[in-house]
Amino acid sequence: MSILKPIAGYRPSLAEAKNVPSPPYDVLNTAEAIELAKGNPSSFLHVIRPEIDLPEGTDLHADEVYAKGAENLNNMIRTGVLVKDDTPSLYIYRQVMGEHSQVGIVGGASVDEYNNDLIKKHELTRQDKEDDRTRHVDTMNANAGPVFLTYKADNVIDSLVADVIKNQQPDADFIAEDGIAHTLWRIDGEVVTKLTEQFKQVSALYVADGHHRSASAARVGLKRQEQYPNASTDAPWNYFLAVCFPDNQLNCIDYNRVVLDLNNLSKSKFLEKVSEKFNCQETSSPKPSQCTEFGMYLDGQWYKLQAKEGTFPAQDPVESLDVSILQNNLLNPILGIEDPRTSKRIDFVGGIRGLTELEKRVANDAEVAFALYPTTIEQLMAIADAGKIMPPKSTWFEPKLRSGMVVYKLED
Repeated sequence: MSILKPIAGYRPSLAEAKNVPSPPYDVLNTAEAIELAKGNPSSFLHVIRPEIDLPEGTDLHADEVYAKGAENLNNMIRTGVLVKDDTPSLYIYRQVMGEHSQVGIVGGASVDEYNNDLIKKHELTRQDKEDDRTRHVDTMNANAGPVFLTYKADNVIDSLVADVIKNQQPDADFIAEDGIAHTLWRIDGEVVTKLTEQFKQVSALYVADGHHRSASAARVGLKRQEQYPNASTDAPWNYFLAVCFPDNQLNCIDYNRVVLDLNNLSKSKFLEKVSEKFNCQETSSPKPSQCTEFGMYLDGQWYKLQAKEGTFPAQDPVESLDVSILQNNLLNPILGIEDPRTSKRIDFVGGIRGLTELEKRVANDAEVAFALYPTTIEQLMAIADAGKIMPPKSTWFEPKLRSGMVVYKLED
């Protein structure tokens, strides 16, 4: 059983439908957020990256940052930039990036199901990031950014969604600055009832993207439950904003690595060590074409790495992941990256930025970069079903959900 609760969301007014939605908080740094929000006071970046409205150099975790985000959100509501729907609804959210299209359903996912592992996770969270998002949600009294969930595709849900798209005019429809199209339909009445009932037949929801957002929402939910022990189980903080997509529509792409130094190794010694566990040869076609194959960029040259037989347990769903093979056979033993979650010597680059971004990083501030083959949705679900955890930064989904399409306030 899976719960998807209708919510009375706050949405951009018709005049602001294109101005408000923004990329999520964690794909932009402060400088990029400032540039993207320039000249647009309605940009939702003022809510999710509120440091852009404070003096340069402000500590990102200072009290005034969280307070500014809450102030900006409340101002958007007060001035009519965001308008609350009269009745609880579900929403259909379609994204189109080039030839790829994915259609999800927006609603409230259950904090209790999350805490009881009926909403399944595949990654650990970083405490500092989880703390940051928890303060953000708690101070704003709202879920500003949605959690990206997936489920095993269901023909009945697909049919209900297709009927809405075919027969109803969208409530928002725009192409963002990056060329990705975003369309939203608000639905109510009988279709909402049918969808919520059909989701009860869905065996589990999976966190595809947004582990820190879901963990922080659950923490705030538990905090409010302790504060208000006599509140209804239907209280708004017992749910968090989510978009649920069928697994067969998702686009998981590569999540690559750059390392800032060679761990005091010379280039020749480093290549010698790499060749112990990988077949290594220079290449002009660095993008991996299959699992267990990697691209490595070093000193202006791309290399193709192929993991040698016997260097990983092929039957283990976690240890056979490409991110595990690279970590266990190269990053840790050769480069000394023992914990990629905490090491300051490694960085992660979403594949949407292309291999040229890896070349740029090596030219500017890193010594070596690695291009990986994408983790599959099937691998993600198998690991989550087994109750196991992927290594950090195993998946990167595109397109990203826009923040500000629908906002969920934790109040009646």
